[in-house]
Amino acid sequence: MADGVVLLDTYFSMFGMRARLALAEKGIDYEYKEENLGDKSPVLLEMNPVHKKIPVLIHNGKPVCESLIIVQYIDEVWKDNSPLLPSDPYQRAQARFWADFVDKKVYDAGRRLWTTKGDELETAKKDIIEALKLLETELGEKPYFGGENFGFVDVALVTYSSWFYAYETCGNFSVEEHCPKLMEWVKRCMEKESVSKSLADPKKVYDFVLFLRKKHGLE
Repeated sequence: MADGVVLLDTYFSMFGMRARLALAEKGIDYEYKEENLGDKSPVLLEMNPVHKKIPVLIHNGKPVCESLIIVQYIDEVWKDNSPLLPSDPYQRAQARFWADFVDKKVYDAGRRLWTTKGDELETAKKDIIEALKLLETELGEKPYFGGENFGFVDVALVTYSSWFYAYETCGNFSVEEHCPKLMEWVKRCMEKESVSKSLADPKKVYDFVLFLRKKHGLE
């Protein structure tokens, strides 16, 4: 582990997918280590003693934690290939703002969609639709959030699309019905091999969510 790049991750994590996607965009070879979050490995506990969470990128034996920080680190270390963050400071700040928005609003509402029922679930559905509509407005007529090029916000959000089927099924709604242009963007991103090979299968994500819902007595 002293040399090269290692990623501690789990298949279903939209956060881990970001790291996989950024590494794929940059064409970086790495060793993938699947973590069992019910029985965390000594390596994970050693490399992320504060949060004890995945993903963790280990580069030359040194850990980098938290998915958006990992993506920025990858972009800075391998800066000559497929830049993800804009060079302009203001545009870079805006990209970080919207990536933060994704984690504050989309993640929270998405989690509530599959961990609640009744009125709480209905509120979560309204919240995620509202958040996705705001993101669709920010996308506008651009092919990507990064403009003409796939960039940081695209990486931050597109990994959530592998969870859309689970969100839709739990909440009984359609993302495409409410945000057609956003779904066009998802399809455009999926045409990139770096994206399609980095994201989890939506049906497998749903099966995983269904397992968790039954485990917690929600089904």
